[in-house]
Amino acid sequence: MTTSSFSENALIQVENQVDPDAKTRPARRRVKRKTWQTIIWFIALLAVTVVVLYPLVWLFVSTFKPNSEFGQNMGLLPNNPTIENYVKVAEGIAGVPMSTFFLNSFIIAAASVIGTVISSALAAYAFARLQFKGLGILFAAMIGTLLLPFHVVIIPQYILFNNLGLVDTFVPLILPKFLATEAFFVFLMVQFIRQMPRDMDEAAKIDGAGHLRIFWAIILPLIKPALITCAIFSFIWAWNDFLGPLLYLTSPENYPLPIALRLYNDQTSVSDYGATVTASFIALVPILLFFIVFQRFLVDGVATQGLKG
Repeated sequence: MTTSSFSENALIQVENQVDPDAKTRPARRRVKRKTWQTIIWFIALLAVTVVVLYPLVWLFVSTFKPNSEFGQNMGLLPNNPTIENYVKVAEGIAGVPMSTFFLNSFIIAAASVIGTVISSALAAYAFARLQFKGLGILFAAMIGTLLLPFHVVIIPQYILFNNLGLVDTFVPLILPKFLATEAFFVFLMVQFIRQMPRDMDEAAKIDGAGHLRIFWAIILPLIKPALITCAIFSFIWAWNDFLGPLLYLTSPENYPLPIALRLYNDQTSVSDYGATVTASFIALVPILLFFIVFQRFLVDGVATQGLKG
């Protein structure tokens, strides 16, 4: 008997001792994928990756194209690479440096994330755990706002903030985020909280904890995936928002990046496509980095949504 045969027999004896039903259980068969199938899958995935990443690659390569090549050079690579576009973008436009636009966008996005996460979590806890008159009607009204386009309330909101003297400030863009106006995130957190057993709440109440303590010490740690998902999407939406800043901001020094990009293209003069492409790519980098850092939390949130604890 060879050494390999002896090892296999010894392994079988050990498995039989640990699991007596191992003899009657059908043997597991390893499914080996053929080489040609692996090659086909690799080629298909590579083709999909190229299609998805091509616009981003084109955007990055085009930042090195001179302004004169746009509309003439239809190829991917520039004929005369230059970094002049980055110099123009760094200098800014309309007398405002690009760093100011970045700072404005960051302030609006960061404040929107904080306001949306806090207000949505509080509203979700109220809908999921508290019992009060009109709960069903208010929850249905909140869900109904998902069907209400933003354009319907533009004029009343503008009149309200204009009468308060808050136009050309960040307040109209940030204040609604602290009032739980994002019904999608409220609904998402309500679903998370409703999946949690109420036994934990009852145990905390016996120990003398109130609603605020229960919310802070029990609910918030358990809905962490939902909070991070809310933060990711609210940051991206606030960073890319164009209509809101266009409506409420009038001074160039208050413009965020989406409005600043419009300054490079003027219908009454020659548009600077090179600077526009470069500024667009630079504005895209923070979103990519933010998503790459927090994407695993987003996946965890989707994975844990189906778990019952």
